[in-house]
This record gives sequence, structure tokens and C-alpha cells, in this order.
Amino acid sequence: MSELGFQTSSGRVRHRRGRGCIAVLLALAVIGGLGAVAVVKGRALLSDVFSVPDYTGSGEGEVVVQIEQGESSTDIADTLERKDVVKSAEAFTRAARNDSRALSIQPGYYRLREQMAAKNALGLLLDPDARIMERVTVPEGRRVSQIVSILSDKTKIPKSEFDKALKDPSSLGLPKYAKGKAEGMLFPATYDIDPGTTAVSLLGDMTKRHTQVSAQLGLTDSTARSDFDPLQVVTVASLVEAEARRPADFPKVARVIYNRVAKNQRLQLDSTVHYAINRYDTPSTTPAERANRSPYNTYVHPGLPPGPINSPGERALRAAIHPAEGSWMYFVTVNPDTGETKFATTLAEHERYVRQFQSWCRTHSDRC
Repeated sequence: MSELGFQTSSGRVRHRRGRGCIAVLLALAVIGGLGAVAVVKGRALLSDVFSVPDYTGSGEGEVVVQIEQGESSTDIADTLERKDVVKSAEAFTRAARNDSRALSIQPGYYRLREQMAAKNALGLLLDPDARIMERVTVPEGRRVSQIVSILSDKTKIPKSEFDKALKDPSSLGLPKYAKGKAEGMLFPATYDIDPGTTAVSLLGDMTKRHTQVSAQLGLTDSTARSDFDPLQVVTVASLVEAEARRPADFPKVARVIYNRVAKNQRLQLDSTVHYAINRYDTPSTTPAERANRSPYNTYVHPGLPPGPINSPGERALRAAIHPAEGSWMYFVTVNPDTGETKFATTLAEHERYVRQFQSWCRTHSDRC
């Protein structure tokens, strides 16, 4: 079939295809234009219907807001609305939904402002500088009394609060093998301090960290294969922490301790005497101090002391759990300045090294 048309009285056919197509196109254009207008107006209408109250700008004043562990963006939004940080919870929820970083908001206390735009409030919660936080570092090898002083000085929490917490070991989450005593169980590390920190929560964080690190190192696994229980291994670690200076010496010092205990020999460690008499400012001890009858004095009593003498760090715990292989029976730090330590298998060899230490002491009499 060819083109459509109609015949005139003269017999000629007049074609109407061109005009018909143009009409159709014009009709479609009109319909399309009307549709586009409807879509734009529809979107505007939907925006009006579903818009939520929201402040504008960065806000004013100061509001401290706590974000707790495990809170969702909805929980956070409700808190912000309640404190008039944002105008509506939904405004913050929408802002959080459009920013994947919202999933990384950390628990803690934040310094925000009143009447902020939701996106600005979210921005502050993602800004580390807005978080109200101090930090306290507890070095390795500190005994409980020293740790309490460090924590109290930094946090301004009275020492009496820490002493009270220590008298209630069940509140600290101590491992069962600690037998209710925190010595050796307060893991040395850096801890965050915020306005909600208490003596109980901070000491609890430290004991929890000890338990985590000990488990990662295989403390209970190692004790299941030896004659030493977990508390004894932590005690060995505390002795290693007190006596060893250089990283390579930690496992060797642990081996000496285990070898001497196995032969029922007295350890004769000055660090245990220091603990017994509550001193830690000299590398050596006097004959009178070594005669102290404290059960922690390993010059008087054979075997391990009844418990840890400080809080060992990861390196010392690892050494106590995985001691070096060797037959050494003695060690002495011949130069406390450098930490140089000599290991010996015979008494004669050890006495030669002791003389080297005594020579160092003669030139450092104020420190021996």
C-alpha cells in the first residue's frame, strides 16, 4: 500500500501525510509538556508534604551530649531533639541516612550547640575535636598503689574512690584466678577518660583489658600444659617486668625463674624485697631489707611469691607464657643504665657477673 489520500473531483489525489504527522507531534509535545509540569509540581508538593522541621546554621551556646555504646542513629536523633540540638529527630535521621560516615560515630561525650542544622550536628559528632576526652597512660610494671596515684592525678577522681572500688573486687570484673586481688590485673595501657568515667569503670576497663590480652596470648592454654596456674604465670610475668630491661632478655629471665622454682631454689630477687618494704627507688637492697619476713621476700622463702608484684604488660606476659629454652640458673643486670644483663648456669660464673654490678655501684654509690 502506498500513501494515504483522497481523490478530488478532477481525479487528482491530494496527500495529507505531512500535515497529519505534524499534528500528532504537536499533540505529543503538548502532552509531554503538561506531564513535565505535573512531575515538577508533584515533586514540589511531595517535598512540602514530607519536609521535616530543621534549624539552619551552626547553632549557639553549648550542650554536652552522651552517645552510649550500641546506640542507633534513631536513638542519637531522639537525644539530640530532646536537648534541642536539632529541631526534629527526623531531620537528623535523614542527614545520617545520607552520610555513610554516620555509622562510625563513637560512644562518648560530645560538646555540641543548641539549635543546629541537622547536617551540622552530624558533622560535629564526626569531628574528634568535639569529643570531650582526656587520656591517661599507665606504664608497665606499676603496682596498684602507684596506678591509683597516676589515675587520681589525671582524672581528679579522689584516691578514696579508687580505694573503695578495690575493696569491692566483684565490681571490677577480676578474673577468677585473681582471687579477689587487683595486683597484676590492671593492664598497663592508655585509656580514654570522659565526664562519665568513675573509679569503678576505669579500673574495670583495665581488668577487662588484662583478661583480653591474656586470652589472646593463650594464658589458660599454657597453664593447662604446665604445673603453673594462671595466677602463678601472671606472677612470673610481674617478676620479669620488674627485673628485665631489654626486650631480648624477657623470655630468658622467665626461664631462669622457672628453672629455679623447679629446683626449689630461692629466687633471691630484689624486686620482691622492694615490694615487701614498699620501695622501688634503688636497684639493690640491704642485708636488713633482705631479712624481711614478708611472704613476698624471695630471699627468705623459696618458690614464687604469693601473687604478682606489679602489673605486667604484654611483653612480660608473653615471656612468662612462652619462656626461652635454656639451662640458666642466674641473671644479674650488670649495668642498670643500659640494662645489660648477664645470664649464667653456674654459681661461679654468676658471682663474676655480680662483681661487675658491684663495680658499677661503686661509681654510682648514690643509686645503690
